[in-house]
Amino acid sequence: METIDRILQEKITARIEPNKAVLIFGARRVGKTVMMRKIVNSYPGRTMMLNGEDYDTLALLENRSVANYRHLLEGVDLLAIDEAQTIPQIGNILKLIVDEIPGISVLASGSSSFDLLNKAGEPLVGRSTQFFLTPFSQREIAQTETALETRQNLENRLIYGSYPEVVMMDSYERKTDYLRDIVGAYLLKDILAVDRLKNSGKMRDLLRLIAFQLGNVVSYDELGKQLGMSKTTVEKYLDLLEKVFVIYRLGAYSRNLRKEISKAGKWYFYDNGIRNAIIGAFSPLAIRQDVGALWENYIIGERRKANFNEDLHKEFYFWRTYDKQEIDLIEESADSLSALEFKWGNKMPTAPKAFQEAYAHAGFHVVNRENYLEFI
Repeated sequence: METIDRILQEKITARIEPNKAVLIFGARRVGKTVMMRKIVNSYPGRTMMLNGEDYDTLALLENRSVANYRHLLEGVDLLAIDEAQTIPQIGNILKLIVDEIPGISVLASGSSSFDLLNKAGEPLVGRSTQFFLTPFSQREIAQTETALETRQNLENRLIYGSYPEVVMMDSYERKTDYLRDIVGAYLLKDILAVDRLKNSGKMRDLLRLIAFQLGNVVSYDELGKQLGMSKTTVEKYLDLLEKVFVIYRLGAYSRNLRKEISKAGKWYFYDNGIRNAIIGAFSPLAIRQDVGALWENYIIGERRKANFNEDLHKEFYFWRTYDKQEIDLIEESADSLSALEFKWGNKMPTAPKAFQEAYAHAGFHVVNRENYLEFI
C-alpha cells in the first residue's frame, strides 16, 4: 500500500520557526517517527535528528552548557529529537538551546505527555507549540481507499483499529499478533518507567475492567473494590493511562438542569484495536455482544481526531439525567452545541425531551452505518 500523508505534517512544518520548539505528542507506534523523518527530509536547511532512547544522544546532551550545545549544533538549522521524554531534564535542555543558539529551530516528539515528569511544561512556556498525533483517521486512510473499500473495511476498523502498521497489514493473524505485541511490549512501558511500578499486573487488570465498561459511567469506588486498591490509586492509574494516550475521559455535560448528572465520567480508548487486544476479543462483529460500544468508541475517536488534526477547539462530553435520559456525545465550541447519538442499527431516535427543552439551540444527529462518513 502506498504511504499515507498525515494531516498534521503540513501544519507542523508551517510552525517550525527560529528559536522556537514544536512538540509532537502521541502514543507509541502511531507514526511520529515516520512523520518527523518526512518533515526533516523536506526541510530546506541543515538538519540533525536524534533519538532520545539512544545512549549516544544522552551522552551528547548530558553536558548542559551553552558551549557544549553551540559546538554540537554549529551550522544546524533544525534539531529534531524523537522519544524526547526519555531524556532527563529535556525541558531545560530545549529551553537552553532555543534561548542561546541563534536561529535554531527544534522539533521534538514524545510518547508520553512531557509534563508527566514536568519535563517540558514550565521551561518552554511561550517558546513552544504542541501538536497531538493519533492513530490514522479515516480521512487519512481515505487517501488509499475507494468509498466502497472504506465501507467494506468498517468492520476491520472496529475490531483492529487504525494504528498505521495495522492498517497496512493484509492478514488478520498479523494484525492480531501486532496489537498483542503493542499491548505487551510498548503500551505499559512508559507508565512503568514513569511511575516506577514494580508490577504491571494491576494496571492491566484496571485496563481490562475499563475495556469491559466501554461507554458506561465508571465508578472509581467500584473499580477499587474489584481490584483491591484505593479509589485514590485507581484515579492515579487512570491519570497515568490517559497521559500515555491509551484511554481518555469524557465528563458529563451540565449547564442548566438540577437533574443532570455532573460529576460522573466515562472512559474510552484512543484505538479500538488496542481495546480489543487488552481483552483478547477479535471475533467478527456478527457474534459479538459489544458492537454498540465499539461503534461508539470508534466514532467518538474519529470526531476527536478531527478536533486535533484541524484545531477545532471543541470540548467533548456525554449527557445524562438521573432519570436515565442520555445522549452519547455532546460537542461544544465557542459558538455551537451539538448532540450526537450513535446507533449501529437502523433506529432513529429523537433528542430526549429534557435536553430539547434545556438546549433548544443545540443540533441533534443520529450517526449510523448509512451516514457515518458525513460525521468523520
